[in-house]
Amino acid sequence: MAKAKLTLSSKNYSSWSLRGWLLCKMAGIPFDEVPVSVDDPGQRAELLLLSPSFLVPALTDDGAKIWGAWSIAEYLHETFPKAGLLPEDRVARAHCRSISAEMHSGFQNLRSALPMNLKAHHPGFKVWAGAQPDIDRILTIWGECLATYGGPYLFGKAPTVADAMYAPVCMRFYTYDVPIDATAAAYCRTIMDWAPLKQWIASAKAEPEEIEELDVEF
Repeated sequence: MAKAKLTLSSKNYSSWSLRGWLLCKMAGIPFDEVPVSVDDPGQRAELLLLSPSFLVPALTDDGAKIWGAWSIAEYLHETFPKAGLLPEDRVARAHCRSISAEMHSGFQNLRSALPMNLKAHHPGFKVWAGAQPDIDRILTIWGECLATYGGPYLFGKAPTVADAMYAPVCMRFYTYDVPIDATAAAYCRTIMDWAPLKQWIASAKAEPEEIEELDVEF
């Protein structure tokens, strides 16, 4: 069987690429990375939130091509059910799917106000008021999950699809110095210490490409 291929955009700027990559790491599927230059018009439009669809990440595996982090998550869960991408418990599994889908389809104000940029740090950044309801909703989701399932990850002791979906939010909160409560801060530290994420961040910081529109001085 040919090795799977995962098409990715910028590791510094693309939160969707990060989600797809984390999911593949969690599933344990061997894959080669296929980078797409940020100079590609389609990828640039996606990173600048000017594209209505997300075509990266895209996973090619055993004759199947799957694009979009949520579709990749479902494919990997079906293909590698023992990897634990979704909780075993039926109710927890439904909860995990719901909050993951909410991240996939929502929080547009957060995305536009706090674009992912792993090389940047803006202490004292003033969050646009329109993004605050998104931040509040995410903190509520995290608090409910951590209280219900005991942490340190959203659904207990091991990471799931939900953690892959919300990991870029932790990066955004750090980059823009977003004030969060102690429970959320502890969760973000857990995600920041997650070995695959550390690997991704190291690669992102070594990337030479820059997008001036996303690398502005605030």
